[in-house]
Amino acid sequence: MLATVSRLSHRKPPPAITRHRCFCTTVSFPSSKLRSKYNFVSPPSLHPQTPTQTPSLRESSSPNIRPSKTPYRPPSSLDLTESPAHSDLPFDFRFSYTESSSKVRPIGLREPKYSPFGPGRLDRVWTGVCAPAIDPKEGSLKQNDELEEKRRGMRERIQGEPLSNAERKALVERFQRHKMKRQINLGRDGLTHNMLSDIHNHWKRTEAVRIKCMGVPTVDMKNICLQLEDKTFGKIIHRHGGQLVLYRGRHYKLQTRPVVPLMMWKPQEPVYPRLIKTTIDGLSIEETKEMRKRGLSVPALTRLAKNGYYAYLVPMVRDAFLADELVRIDCKGLPTSDYKKIGCKLRELVPCILVTFEKEQIVIWRGKDYKPAQGGYFPNARELFDDSDGNLSSSSNGNESIAADQDQTDFDSNDSGNV
Repeated sequence: MLATVSRLSHRKPPPAITRHRCFCTTVSFPSSKLRSKYNFVSPPSLHPQTPTQTPSLRESSSPNIRPSKTPYRPPSSLDLTESPAHSDLPFDFRFSYTESSSKVRPIGLREPKYSPFGPGRLDRVWTGVCAPAIDPKEGSLKQNDELEEKRRGMRERIQGEPLSNAERKALVERFQRHKMKRQINLGRDGLTHNMLSDIHNHWKRTEAVRIKCMGVPTVDMKNICLQLEDKTFGKIIHRHGGQLVLYRGRHYKLQTRPVVPLMMWKPQEPVYPRLIKTTIDGLSIEETKEMRKRGLSVPALTRLAKNGYYAYLVPMVRDAFLADELVRIDCKGLPTSDYKKIGCKLRELVPCILVTFEKEQIVIWRGKDYKPAQGGYFPNARELFDDSDGNLSSSSNGNESIAADQDQTDFDSNDSGNV
């Protein structure tokens, strides 16, 4: 008993629970000298502000803060703030000047008359085929004569005196393929409207431009040369096959060059009458069917390559008509629109009657009362356009649409024929 009491007496009493108050004291450190030397002001992006909070005077006057930019808005055709463009070019605007003609009128349109220049961007009315220089509602023959006179005056003013033989040869040698790589390609669409702007852009730096012609338009090279000279007021000084050298003129000035508005898209081609009729004129249905079968079995005169040079096609067909009344041209691999356009050109140039386009073939018939063309059709492979006096040659015949420029043309139908 005594032992247990002694043990309890030797035990330590439990610690008393006491509450102590904690006092927070701030310790002040001596200010650093680096704070005044490397003072840093945090950007406003690190201090997001609520909409109701106003920026401090220091933040608003900071030169590093740029004013907020308006969001980018792409241009729209609905913004008609600018006035429509005006062009003094004295001819109708078409998508292609070589592959369309004002003589053939379409029988319908494939789309509404939306102007390919953009809504409200040109002060000419789009008729679905062209944008005429004269309003069709107010047009007259007198105004057409004035346009032709204006076109001839602009051409004479820009060209000035013709180049001498030495100047022409030096210019042609300078623009040969092995010396100048810059050129313009003329393809299946022919001389398009936007190509006029490309030609003037090339004339900014050089006096002439080399043009390479390929595909369907080369069937009628004379038309290409005439339209190039008529629409650009330039001068063709050299031709070798499908390559042309177009000279801008002595008095050509970049500051006063004509305004060529650009087409924003390619318009849909209108609907024209059918090239192949059910029955050929002067023949019955049975005779027409028999001729089509016989035409497909005739040996092919030639085979056309895609995007080739077809200036030799018209004389070949004319020579073949001297021996046979049916001619077949193999067009395998060519787009359907290409060999149909070729057939349409052959119908006008040879002339002949189209029989069929079946199986990618062009079958043409010379007709009952066929007479060979007088004067022949022998295009020269190379034309230098110089005469005995050392100047450029001129033409006595030309297209009706550019009859005012007959004295400035380089082709003579009696001497060199169509090229």
